[in-house]
Amino acid sequence: MVITYYDYCVITWLLEFGRLSDDIGRKPVFLNGLAFSAISAFLFVFAGSLVPIFAGRVISGFSAGVFTGTATAMLVDLAPGGNRRLGSVVAVVVNLGGLGLGTLLAGLLADHFASPLRLPFVVDLVLLGPAVLGLLVTPETVQRTAFRLRLQRLKVPQEVRSVFVRGATAGFGSFAVAGVFSSVAPVFLGQILGRTSHALAGAIVFILFTASIVGQLAVSRFSDRRALVIGCALLAGGVGLLALALGIESLAALIASASVVGLGQGLVIGAGLAAINQRAPVAQRGEVASSFFVVMYVGLSLPVIGVGVAAHAFSLRGAGIAFSAAVAALVLTVLASLSRSD
Repeated sequence: MVITYYDYCVITWLLEFGRLSDDIGRKPVFLNGLAFSAISAFLFVFAGSLVPIFAGRVISGFSAGVFTGTATAMLVDLAPGGNRRLGSVVAVVVNLGGLGLGTLLAGLLADHFASPLRLPFVVDLVLLGPAVLGLLVTPETVQRTAFRLRLQRLKVPQEVRSVFVRGATAGFGSFAVAGVFSSVAPVFLGQILGRTSHALAGAIVFILFTASIVGQLAVSRFSDRRALVIGCALLAGGVGLLALALGIESLAALIASASVVGLGQGLVIGAGLAAINQRAPVAQRGEVASSFFVVMYVGLSLPVIGVGVAAHAFSLRGAGIAFSAAVAALVLTVLASLSRSD
């Protein structure tokens, strides 16, 4: 529930302030995101009760919301030669790479160093220094206007709506699998396979997101539509392997599932975001990117709650297999839609 609490804070920021950087500039919003990140890290480092932990999750969720929408738009703006596809790929690679590396690093620190609940946030504070310096020397990419705080609705321009629906639906499924992997994999390893290594649990999530980066890099070799088709097929196969891993209690199948799901995720997220950014009007690019990632973070949070409730009522194995079937049905629906389109 703490994880989903964080996700809802990300979604809240994206919904309410997703287009703020389109109005006042990318850098001021980005600097606020770095400040939120530093405050949340301090709260976690010195937390002595649940109150600062929950406060830290709220503030870190706002920080992630800033980075998700604003950083994506800024990287697209800064892409050399106006290459929006390159900017989109870089944005998602660093986003997913951070998720994977953070999980792996936290697992390694937990297994080999003292203060495993605080040390990762000390590392986070150290990394914020170069981030601030890098941002200060980065040029602004948006013409600033007067500050106007306007709450926004999810809004997608008509010219990108069809590609948005397909890309966001497949992306929702891929993030749902990633969220369940992050929460269920450690429990599966410990309770069913008897493996209690934090580093191993982190490594499996790292494999998923690393494979996702590989999928991102492969997007440029295909058209957006073809990459989305291949990604959906891989996602369907990957959740099939996940169901197999749960059914036969196999670590090898779990690792294979993480690899295949990651490749599929990279392709569908990269293709979807690239197609959206190529068609979105410049003045609405931050807003559209925020809308896209709202769907992704909903996928990262809500299915985890459903799987948790089902696992408590029935069993982890049954809940995981049912979840795998649901995600497979979702991405196969997108795949069927793509096969009918021109």
